[in-house]
Order: sequence, then structure tokens, then C-alpha cells
Amino acid sequence: MATQTFHATGLTCGHCAAAVAEELGALDAVEAADVTPVRDGVSTIVVTSTRDLTDSEVADALDEAGGYVLVDGDSATAGPDGSES
Repeated sequence: MATQTFHATGLTCGHCAAAVAEELGALDAVEAADVTPVRDGVSTIVVTSTRDLTDSEVADALDEAGGYVLVDGDSATAGPDGSES
């Protein structure tokens, strides 16, 4: 399992977070998606999956969920021991 952290703009509430988690959860590899919305700021999205997701996959899910925008080049991957690569 891999854990990746992404950041996005436009999420303002729990409904936004739930919509993003649902869209990401629909991807085959995704086991869990934890979304922390930040009104008027940059929200954090932590995804646990069986493989690394591409920025494009996450950006598409964000757009489908409500037009949210991925902050470019900001994904980090953590291995099984929790260290980021």
C-alpha cells in the first residue's frame, strides 16, 4: 500500500470533502481517501492505494467532484514505513 498526499483549492466544507472522497474512492486502486477542506485556502487530501496515483487521475477526480483544482506538482508518496519518497 502507498499513501500519497495531494493539495487542492476550492474545497470549503464537509460536503466538498465527501464529494472528493467519493470520486477518489471510485478509482480501482484507492482503498481510502481522507480529505480535510480549508475554506479560502489549500486543502489536504491523503490517499491510500494499492499503487501510486498520477496527478492527472487526482485532478480528474477533483474536477468531477465539483471543479476543485489540484495544486500542481505537490504529491508526495509515503512507503509502508511512513517515510515519504
